[in-house]
Parts: sequence; structure tokens; C-alpha cells
Amino acid sequence: MIEPPQIVETEARLIASIRLVARWDEMRAVMGPGIGELNAAVAAQGVKVTGPWFNHHFRRPTETLDFEICLPVASPVKPVGRVKPSELPAMRVARTVYHGGYEGLAGAWGELQRWIAANRLMPRDDFWECYVSGPESGADPAQWRTELNWPIAPD
Repeated sequence: MIEPPQIVETEARLIASIRLVARWDEMRAVMGPGIGELNAAVAAQGVKVTGPWFNHHFRRPTETLDFEICLPVASPVKPVGRVKPSELPAMRVARTVYHGGYEGLAGAWGELQRWIAANRLMPRDDFWECYVSGPESGADPAQWRTELNWPIAPD
């Protein structure tokens, strides 16, 4: 289930990130170590995390996903290992919040895509999902929240 989508103007955000390309069946194997490595690098540098982690996808998934695991940060991180500093620029996005387990995310993205098309908007190739609350917040997936953001191309 998704909340009613809306158009939002985001602000630029500094991020620390690890870029990955992985097959669908590799996601569980790469996500845990990746977020652990990212958290450790940011903590070791004493950089403040300013919000929940998210995945920024550079293109729509095919047999592989091309994405970066990201943490919003208060100041730039120094590159270390796979961790790089970056910025998510200010932009106009179609946003909704999905309620449920991660297995339903593909359907939620489909609902958002249909809303974008019905409103005659032009989505960009990239998009991100922010894990507002998940397994760390409780065992009931009905309580999990994932914010879906799809940038809209300028008119």
C-alpha cells in the first residue's frame, strides 16, 4: 500500500555512498556488508548522520541493479575503501510512502510509475528509496515504511 503521491521540491543533501552493481539474487549478500561498511566509515570519521539510509538507483533495474547505498551526512566524508563523498542535488520528485515488507517494493514502484504517467509527468532514469523504518524497528512488516522518490524531468 502506498500513500497518495505528491510532488515535492527537495533540498540538496550531502551523502556518503558506496556504488554497487548486483544481480537481484545477490542483494541480500551485498546490502548488509555495504551498509555496515558505510556506517563504520562515517562513524570512524566522526561525521554526523542526518537521516535514514537510502538506495539511489541510477537506472531502472534489469537483470542487474546499478545503485549506491547512501547515508545523508552533515559534512563531507573523506574517501576510504569503497566509501565516497557525494551530493544528492535539489530537485523536483514524485514522492510516496510505501507501507509493508520489502517484497512489495516493486509493486509500490509500479503504482508510483502509473501515478506519474496519469499526471503526464516525465520521470528521470534515476530514483531512490529511503528506509524510514524496517526490520530494526519491529518484526511486523506492516509497520515498516519506505519513502519512494522519483525525480521528475524539468518541463
